[in-house]
Amino acid sequence: MPESLSIFIATITSHNIALTYILGMCPMIGVSKNLNTAVGMGMSVTFVVMLTAIINWPIYNLILIPTNSTILTYVIFIVTIGASVQLLEMILEKFLPALYRAFGIFLPLITVNCVVLSVSLFMVLRNYTFGTTLVFAFGSSMGWLVAIAIVAAIREKLELVGDIPKGLKGPGIVMVILGILALGFMGFGGMVNV
Repeated sequence: MPESLSIFIATITSHNIALTYILGMCPMIGVSKNLNTAVGMGMSVTFVVMLTAIINWPIYNLILIPTNSTILTYVIFIVTIGASVQLLEMILEKFLPALYRAFGIFLPLITVNCVVLSVSLFMVLRNYTFGTTLVFAFGSSMGWLVAIAIVAAIREKLELVGDIPKGLKGPGIVMVILGILALGFMGFGGMVNV
């Protein structure tokens, strides 16, 4: 199996950034009440992750490494993420105002969503090429989208049943769902590696 395909499959399944590394839980809990909103958030995170990966790889490899300025990596990556989220916010407000309103406070929180920063940091730690970085970024963000969409779909079905114990309503049931999903996705382990 080609390396790029292997990385893409692994980042969605056995190395799912939400279910394996437990990253991006704040929006996972807050936005997963409705499937449409969850998918919109997943697409927004995908846009920001891809944009920041496209910008951060050349900055790191063509500027920070040659000038021996890698100490600035976190600062540069965070500034890039902030600018990307601002761009996304302007696009959504202009062209998809209903989705913009549905996100509420969670749209600016993409800036501090650890999924976005972790993809760029994994790119650095694993010394990925530009092409591999794009595959990893797309696969990771799609894996997060799959996880939030499954959680949202299950939460919608559980709301119809209405038998959730009071102590598990809200974040509690989300954590139970995520734990069961993580166990299920562990079954893909050993198929492919990142």
